[in-house]
Amino acid sequence: MSATTMSGEPISATTAAEHGVDLLQGDTGEWELVVGLEVHVELQTRTKMWCGCSTDFGADPNTNVCPVCTGQPGALPVVNEQAVRDATLLGLALNGEIAPICRFHRKNYFYPDLAKNYQISQYDVPLVNDGWLDVEVPTGDGQSVSRRVRIERLHMEEDTGKSLHVGDTGRLHGADRSLIDYNRCGIPLLEIVSRPDIHDADTAQAYLRELQSIVRATGVSDARMEEGSIRCDANVSVRRPGDELGTRTEIKNLNSIRSLGRAIAYEAQRQIGVIEDGGTIVMETRHWDEGRGVTETLRVKESVTDYRYFPDPDLVEITSPAEKVEAIRTLLPELPAASRARLGEAGVTPEQAAAIIATGLLPWFDDAVAAGADGAAAANWLVGDIAGQLSAEGLRIEAAGLTGAHVAELIALIEDGTLSTKLAKQVVAGVIDARGAKGPAQVAEDQGLRQVSDEGELRTIVEQVVAANADTVEAIRGGNDKAIGALVGQVMKETRGQADPRKTNELLREVIG
Repeated sequence: MSATTMSGEPISATTAAEHGVDLLQGDTGEWELVVGLEVHVELQTRTKMWCGCSTDFGADPNTNVCPVCTGQPGALPVVNEQAVRDATLLGLALNGEIAPICRFHRKNYFYPDLAKNYQISQYDVPLVNDGWLDVEVPTGDGQSVSRRVRIERLHMEEDTGKSLHVGDTGRLHGADRSLIDYNRCGIPLLEIVSRPDIHDADTAQAYLRELQSIVRATGVSDARMEEGSIRCDANVSVRRPGDELGTRTEIKNLNSIRSLGRAIAYEAQRQIGVIEDGGTIVMETRHWDEGRGVTETLRVKESVTDYRYFPDPDLVEITSPAEKVEAIRTLLPELPAASRARLGEAGVTPEQAAAIIATGLLPWFDDAVAAGADGAAAANWLVGDIAGQLSAEGLRIEAAGLTGAHVAELIALIEDGTLSTKLAKQVVAGVIDARGAKGPAQVAEDQGLRQVSDEGELRTIVEQVVAANADTVEAIRGGNDKAIGALVGQVMKETRGQADPRKTNELLREVIG
């Protein structure tokens, strides 16, 4: 079955050969994987898409609701102007064409957490058409290859509520009962639909990672998958090379980039196995079980006609005059590809640059460099020890109170010999514990973590250690150079790890002769 647009026109798909992607091997020959992604992004507006209810995440269940977002009789929706601007901005960042006129439709279906039994969405006239995204896909040898994924459309709609399944599993299967939280109902949602241009799991992951970074760069959403503010559905099919598109299955609500890759890889092999065994692929919606590493049937996939789309009679058309679009275009920030190039010029490795952008640390990097830090050093600390300590504490960097100026101050203290790398890690922990109320210099002073670099003071300790370890000294004089490490350890012990390692080594060699 060939894939089509909502208007019924066939969707052309690139081939694996065009992308330089290897084919999958089955028992009866080669197969081509074809994937299209539907990515849903919750916008970071203060209020919902059609009403004035708050969009705050984590509020008590059913406290951010009103007659509009719960679909009460007679309640009338009003379009959130900021949501339209944000959608336009993201559409431009994805190289899309902004429609001069677009309209909203009602998508009719029953779902427990959609109180009014229809979703306000866009059908044949979406806000954005024909975008594209170039992604860098790792090749496994330290290199990468650029691949283009075309974007069919970006349309506006509203999010649904959330079902809370009460029971041991926390999932529908095995639950004692289910509760509905309508707080999320009506939150502005963008759906970004790619063309079926993806032919391997690595490209799918690279596309979602790049899209997530662009969403964050534009500031329209925090794009946190763990909180559901960005979610991904994967449409997966296989075909013999050169054949028409095969029947696809949709894997719903993948909530991590790792899960996306694993789910696509599993589903491709499942479909190949079914076909080679003489079976038929059914167009259906499937769930990814992360623990078991398998997809499972949820329901038979609906067709477009099942939704009975019709124009929403309560909402007027949205117009986007050219001058308005160009005004929004001027708000486009530096996008991830340009950021990576700039970081490379600052001495940051490609891997570190990707991590800084993907984790939203770019503002901290820029602030650190502006405060005088070396770019490579700032990147090392941000994606290394700082990220590690934040992860261990379960904190985001903004909640920890760390600033780019703190990073620059830390690096300066290392460079002038005040801190060793080991002591600097302790200082970072102290800054985090103080939630940024104390900077690195203050933490080092308060906790007595300054490195012992005074030559006179250090020489006295070295001489004492040499005198107390005659056997080790003789071994060193006899040619066992590695034994000096034991003496360095003794000096570190005497100074509580605060001796300057380089000076300690020099003084030991000098005193031992």
